[in-house]
Amino acid sequence: MVLLGSGEFTYEVSGEDWGVLPEGATLKEATAVDVDANDDVYVFNRGTHPMIVFDSDGKVIRTWGHGVFKNPHGVKVAPDGTIWCVDSGDHTVRQFTPEGKLLFTLGEPGKAAPPMSGIPFNTPAHIAFDARSGEYYVADGYTNASVHKYSPDGKLLFSWGEPGTGAGQFNIVHYVGVDNNGYVYIADRENQRVQVFDSQGKFEAQWNDMSRAACLCFDNAGNQRVYVGEYFCGIGSNYMATDLGPRVSIYETSGKLLMRLGHESYGADKGRFYSPHGIAVDSKGDIYVAEVSWADYGSKMDPPQELRSMQKLIKK
Repeated sequence: MVLLGSGEFTYEVSGEDWGVLPEGATLKEATAVDVDANDDVYVFNRGTHPMIVFDSDGKVIRTWGHGVFKNPHGVKVAPDGTIWCVDSGDHTVRQFTPEGKLLFTLGEPGKAAPPMSGIPFNTPAHIAFDARSGEYYVADGYTNASVHKYSPDGKLLFSWGEPGTGAGQFNIVHYVGVDNNGYVYIADRENQRVQVFDSQGKFEAQWNDMSRAACLCFDNAGNQRVYVGEYFCGIGSNYMATDLGPRVSIYETSGKLLMRLGHESYGADKGRFYSPHGIAVDSKGDIYVAEVSWADYGSKMDPPQELRSMQKLIKK
């Protein structure tokens, strides 16, 4: 048994790819993960079944999304239980039933807005909901530097952001989350920070002393802790260095650091990560981490090989 953390924040590491895949299936890499009200786990991936729904024991409930997506990137379970998928390859956000029936498409498939224009969308990354109002925010993303806010019926309300390193500026708007009070948290990945805004896009705070902050989520226990997945931020020759990521860090919404999970650099050993790209916490406090291990590491090996891309950290 390998444990990470200590005290209240002690977790047992699942180790190998979490979840029992269907015969002949592969994840290739998991890009995003979220958990619904029943603790069913939605794993968005770039393998043979773009969406795999598991129960909390890792048994497959259903698969869907075949032939729909160009580049799976982000997934979010909305307050109404529908599943929203962000496709960075065709510049869209799609809403599905939990069974995979398409309900709504935001954006025009295959049509990108001009780079850095602030117009939706150019390579969007993630989506988050304000549970109080049903309004939602899209992180947009790789070739834009904007956050877009929408009404529940899909009307664009306003956008904010521009490229840069200052407060309110972004260098890859990679992930977005909304807390119970409506504050918006952005994983500003290449600026190695999380930024916090009010619901009108006004800058409130930034959390530094991070590696490359790639993803974040909140717990379901009402204490509004923030779980942040971070990439390795060193150069290649520093691959053996410690405390540079990849890791999962746990914060209070005030920005106070509570725990870091992961001390070593990237690797296959239990207790280590590759590139945390999506993160979710279920009702028991267990953490699910999706990692883009193929794009960052496996595809560059000789010969290329698929690496672990899903881990479960079980709260003790």
